[in-house]
Amino acid sequence: MKKKAAEKAFDHSGSSFDEFLEEEGIREDVEAVAIKRVLAWQLAQEMRRQRKTKQQMAHQLHTSRSQLDRLLDPRNVSVTLDTMTRAAQVLGKSLVIRISDAKTGVLKRTVHRRQHPGREQRPRRHSVAS
Repeated sequence: MKKKAAEKAFDHSGSSFDEFLEEEGIREDVEAVAIKRVLAWQLAQEMRRQRKTKQQMAHQLHTSRSQLDRLLDPRNVSVTLDTMTRAAQVLGKSLVIRISDAKTGVLKRTVHRRQHPGREQRPRRHSVAS
């Protein structure tokens, strides 16, 4: 009898992922990590595109390489907005932050595939190596 009661308490069928995270009390933490992962990835991609080494980037930020590693660590959410803004500026970019309706959910908006004008988006094909 206790097993059925426990199963019913954790039945998340039909609920959204955001609702599940809310019920578990971890939505804000998960969203913070998701945002940081995207920002760290964008900084790393731009560094790669500009062929800028971590040492060069750290020097331009007037910080240590270990500090830069923390900035680029997707799991480290304790990076300040000032640090993120300075890193973006060193790369010739700007950091854009906005407030939006909490019901929309950050996780739904973080990843968008770029679509070229006039070109229809085709589904990606995945191959399996044998």
